[in-house]
Amino acid sequence: MTPYKKIFSTVFKAIISFSGLFYIFWKVPLKETMTHWSMNMVPWIVFILFLTFLSMGIQANRWRGLLLEDGKKVKFRTFYAYIALGYFFNNLLPGGFGGDAVKTISFGKRFGQTAQSVAAVAVSRIMGLLAMFLCFFIALPIVLSRFSIPDYYMIFIIACSLIALLSVFMFLFLDKIKIPDALAEKIPFIAKLQNAFSVYRHHKKAFFLSGLDSIWLQVFSILIHFAYFKAVGYSIDLWTITVFTTITVTLTMLPISINGIGIRENVQVSLYSTLLGIPADVVLASTLIGYIPLLFQAIQGAVVFVRLPKKES
Repeated sequence: MTPYKKIFSTVFKAIISFSGLFYIFWKVPLKETMTHWSMNMVPWIVFILFLTFLSMGIQANRWRGLLLEDGKKVKFRTFYAYIALGYFFNNLLPGGFGGDAVKTISFGKRFGQTAQSVAAVAVSRIMGLLAMFLCFFIALPIVLSRFSIPDYYMIFIIACSLIALLSVFMFLFLDKIKIPDALAEKIPFIAKLQNAFSVYRHHKKAFFLSGLDSIWLQVFSILIHFAYFKAVGYSIDLWTITVFTTITVTLTMLPISINGIGIRENVQVSLYSTLLGIPADVVLASTLIGYIPLLFQAIQGAVVFVRLPKKES
């Protein structure tokens, strides 16, 4: 991407995010939203931060496991530190994927495993999506028996789940794709990346365990979103939380805003208020609590960034 395209893309995402925030706060005044916050939230926020901490640990374990034997040579706390570093940059860079690049490159510089680390992080992302979609389709029949969900949400989720499933097979058999010799000579890293992805065809146990970790992560994510509502005095069943969270997360991944800001708030209010009849200010109050664990992750990442050797940062 040229500098001008990058600037245009960033400005466009900023406009979308700020427009989304302006609209939601015009529709649901912040003053009304804040009335639902009280000291009764504290135990639930502690619970949320605890689950966030565990989730980061599972992500570190998943990344370490996908690095196979090389992962065992690096301490677990190091992986946790780089996970935190990724969140720090995810909350600074538009798009939500910048942190993956930063932590992978930084880790590769330090331990000399860039290609395999890139493959591990990519597989982790896809496995996480598949776990989320799996939970979605398990919960969907129960939710549909209670109320109807707009067709466009359903079509969008089905399309994204198929893309994620196709991506897994593409990664596993990436080495079967013939790269032009001129390109391979110019960018030798491509061949390394092909081999790094194809390795998982011969390490089914590591691949399976990464999927198991991804399911645990999704369970924690559901519980965290459940706690957002409990913090403001509402109890939503886990089936509905599962379906609505999948829709929200998938939409916020679209590269049209700054890390989903502005879109997340509007989608949440639309789903819970329209379909469940929950007051919009309650939904928005619970949604804004979601920035607390993001801040918790970013602070940890900032500490890691400050302590990184200059050659890595």
